[in-house]
Amino acid sequence: MDENDIIKGCLKNNRESQKALYDYYYNKMLGVCLRYSKDSDEAKEILHEGFFKVFADLKNFKAAESFEGWIKKIMVNAAIDYLHKNKQNLIVSTFNANKTVANTLDEISDEELILNIDKKEILKAVQELTPAYRKVFNLYLIEERTHKQIAEMLDISEDTSESNLSKAKFNLRKNIQQIITKPDGK
Repeated sequence: MDENDIIKGCLKNNRESQKALYDYYYNKMLGVCLRYSKDSDEAKEILHEGFFKVFADLKNFKAAESFEGWIKKIMVNAAIDYLHKNKQNLIVSTFNANKTVANTLDEISDEELILNIDKKEILKAVQELTPAYRKVFNLYLIEERTHKQIAEMLDISEDTSESNLSKAKFNLRKNIQQIITKPDGK
């Protein structure tokens, strides 16, 4: 079955088509959900809620747009809804940057950080950000939203969005540095 056949089958509530759609996009969309969640269990919960929304809203899909992009947008919105529902959007850490740590981090370039760490460790470092920072980080850097769009989506000010992104980047660098400098490498 090609994508159009799968979509048509899903619109007719055909279970085989729904399973084919789910199976095809599972890993890609789980990756999206992992960026917004604190762990894989929460990501899977968001993923399942997202797929319920995909199947419920499939009649609104316009063939002129990218189907994968359409599903991804639903998953991002499902993640934000999930975090709002669980009131995780209210958690914001204070920014207590230690000058010594900041100086050490500044000496290491982003390229050096990235070269010394694998994708799973980067994802883990992102997941360790507070939910508020993680959302803004993902929306701005991954989803390429503006601070104005983020402010509207999350019901925060643009200044808060910019501040949370700055703090997220700082904390992410610190998290990655800690992973790299662990003596056992784990």
